[in-house]
Amino acid sequence: MRTILETRRLILRELCPNDFHEVCKLLQDNEVMYAYEGAFNDTEVREWLDRQIKRYAEDKVGLWGAVLKENGELIGQCGITMQPYREQTVPEIGYLLRKNFWHKGYATEAARSCADYASHILGIKRIYSIIRNNNLPSQGVAKRIGMTPGDTIVKHYRGIDMPHIVFSMTLGE
Repeated sequence: MRTILETRRLILRELCPNDFHEVCKLLQDNEVMYAYEGAFNDTEVREWLDRQIKRYAEDKVGLWGAVLKENGELIGQCGITMQPYREQTVPEIGYLLRKNFWHKGYATEAARSCADYASHILGIKRIYSIIRNNNLPSQGVAKRIGMTPGDTIVKHYRGIDMPHIVFSMTLGE
């Protein structure tokens, strides 16, 4: 499991197949997954985990496991993924935390660190977060790290049209 970066309280590291049960704690919680229209089943969790591992190999980025430094507990995911947007593919900061770790600043801390990584290590000039319109806490994180809303799109996922707000910011200024 390769460590990607560290913040004051977190280690962001690549996920591995052995993380399946810990990732289930995150993706199989209805409250956590409300923006995805509910919890994932075991097959969907495995596909999600496999997709991250594939992203590491192909894109050199992905959603990384967010691990507490103090005890090694996997509390969520945060990272950079390549996402379709209009007629292009853009780097997106994404984050998802287990419910008992909400409202403690972890998502903002991890997302800000990912923006710095995108700028200083990857040389990315503009970063995005494409957030479901009803996901106000995630929108708050995007705003706290300096992103602003600039567009709206509709994603079709799990058989549902889901409006999303496209946040972004210029890096390296």
